[in-house]
Amino acid sequence: MGQPGANGVNNQKAYQAKEPEGTAFVGSCQNFFGVVVADKSAQFDDGREIELLHFVYGHSSIEEIRGSPSGVLKAIDDYARTKKYLMNVGEEKGRIVTNLISEVKPQTMVELGGYIGYSALLFGDAVRKAGGKRYFSLERDPVFAAVIMSLVDLAGLSDVVEVVVGPSADSIKRLHSSGSLAHIDLMFLDHYKPAYTTDLKLCEHLQLITPGSVLAADNVIHPGNPPYLEYVRSDVQTKRVRSEKGIQNGDDAAHFPDYSKNQYQKRQGDEKLSTEVKGNPNLVYESRLVDSFEPTGEPVRLHHYDFHICTCLTIHRMV
Repeated sequence: MGQPGANGVNNQKAYQAKEPEGTAFVGSCQNFFGVVVADKSAQFDDGREIELLHFVYGHSSIEEIRGSPSGVLKAIDDYARTKKYLMNVGEEKGRIVTNLISEVKPQTMVELGGYIGYSALLFGDAVRKAGGKRYFSLERDPVFAAVIMSLVDLAGLSDVVEVVVGPSADSIKRLHSSGSLAHIDLMFLDHYKPAYTTDLKLCEHLQLITPGSVLAADNVIHPGNPPYLEYVRSDVQTKRVRSEKGIQNGDDAAHFPDYSKNQYQKRQGDEKLSTEVKGNPNLVYESRLVDSFEPTGEPVRLHHYDFHICTCLTIHRMV
């Protein structure tokens, strides 16, 4: 695999069903796609997340790590490379997002799906360095959320990173109704794949996503998220017609492979999507494609990831 090229753009490949290895789809809304090893269920939620916590806190350099986001991230990478694979964003793909943070300078950034906190540490630190005030990490699993909180505290990022536990749609509604979240400058989607579109529509409906907001989403090409791509690529007229006819766009988990649909069924049971919100069909998004690479500690089989970035450009008013 070649060297990383976070600035490489290939708009022509954005609409192809299959992408060459090492490319990622970007556009002010970012999405990653990964080819996963055969036994996906063995890659997480088997105790390795708690094992990671013991590894980090038992690290020989624990005193140097305290208060250092980069030190904690290095310890996580050490575990992923020497012990067990972790489905983190990783160093190379992470650099694409941190560069985006430097460019956008978000006051408020939200991530949907925190897992063990790698992205919260990396991106939360970048948000603080860019002058931002708040990074919300939304994680449904309370065990994973506890790991994130512990590592965030160890890294000294508790003043910026807030971990919110619960289903993503419920957490978004709660943060909005409490006044804690009034606008999203940059959002990273890496959670339950069928919820990408419904959660985006909810954010549009609550006016959290407005012109200038930037989205970054993982795993949209492989294993794939056709409903999400369809929605952010659709023109205003198409979205208006679908909305007026009551046609749901991206609200049916049946469009996804069993792994994506049932990824969290073991602990959480069947997911219930928030399909009552139609979003704002008048918003226009711009997309682009960038190079990205596998996360740290990946299994022997090679992965390929596509990173999709979307920017909300404008609102088309009814006349």
